[in-house]
Amino acid sequence: MGKIEWAMWANEQALASGLILLAGGIVGVAGQFRGWQFAAYAITSAAGVFVCLLEYPRSKRAKGTSVERTGQYCFTVCVKSFGPLTRNYYVRAFLHAAICVPGGFMLATVLGCVCLGIASLIYLAAAIRGEHWEPILPQKETTRKTDPISVRNPPEMPPPRPPPEVRRKRVDDLEGAAYDNPIPVNDK
Repeated sequence: MGKIEWAMWANEQALASGLILLAGGIVGVAGQFRGWQFAAYAITSAAGVFVCLLEYPRSKRAKGTSVERTGQYCFTVCVKSFGPLTRNYYVRAFLHAAICVPGGFMLATVLGCVCLGIASLIYLAAAIRGEHWEPILPQKETTRKTDPISVRNPPEMPPPRPPPEVRRKRVDDLEGAAYDNPIPVNDK
């Protein structure tokens, strides 16, 4: 079994927790619950929106294929512009831990707070293992070289087919969708 890439899990967890924190903030502000200012923090300032913007671009994987999200490129450029602050997973772990604290003071945002705390711990585990964020940049189109000999020569033998008596035959009667059974049935 290969090396586990903790950062991939942390990215998905943090993005989901940012969305949960944002939704909890909307519920808290709309309901005008006691302490709704914490819910407003979860929506506008640094919490929900910032976490979603920071975590939307996926990191390039060490091995294998890296699948980027739809529209990730513009967010990747923004995140990449902050340099080591966003590339270092120790910084992300501390940032997520600090952002999730005010969300714990209100019931509507506590689930997002707990999820963001878990993402912070996963980022800390990824940082301890030496992982860091690498942007997925668009690759230049590479032209594929095809073997001209294999393109020119068609296959010498056709694909195997069952004998004609075994193939299904269409029965043209009132029930046009009915077919003959190619396997004989022995009635005993």
